[in-house]
Amino acid sequence: MAKKKFVMYIDGASRGNPGPAGIGVVVLHNRKKTKEFYKYIGETTNNIAEYNALLYGLQEIACLEPDEIIINVDSELVAKQLNGEYKVKDPNIKELFEKAVGILKGFKSFEIRHVERSKNKEADRLANKAINLAGLA
Repeated sequence: MAKKKFVMYIDGASRGNPGPAGIGVVVLHNRKKTKEFYKYIGETTNNIAEYNALLYGLQEIACLEPDEIIINVDSELVAKQLNGEYKVKDPNIKELFEKAVGILKGFKSFEIRHVERSKNKEADRLANKAINLAGLA
């Protein structure tokens, strides 16, 4: 049986820091987009928005029962915290980080990759679309 491998691109955006924020997630399976979603999440910081995008994406992808997930994020902070290269000091981020780690432990295999913003344009577009649709452009 073939492995169910998914690639996820996530992004959180905030206009101001803190400011109106949105999340965007794109999920690929066999190089084809299978899901995309975006959501306005209220006023928060960019880093909190990035973690919310991750959590929302993980919850959505869990129902697909993946064997392997590659998560692409353009936030160096999120990638390095999840890969154990940076400590999590902010108590607000620590709570989200712990939730994310808890969900990730439920997957058979995962990888967190830091990608350039230019490689994450679709998720960024969706995160900004969420803010625009909330009337907070």
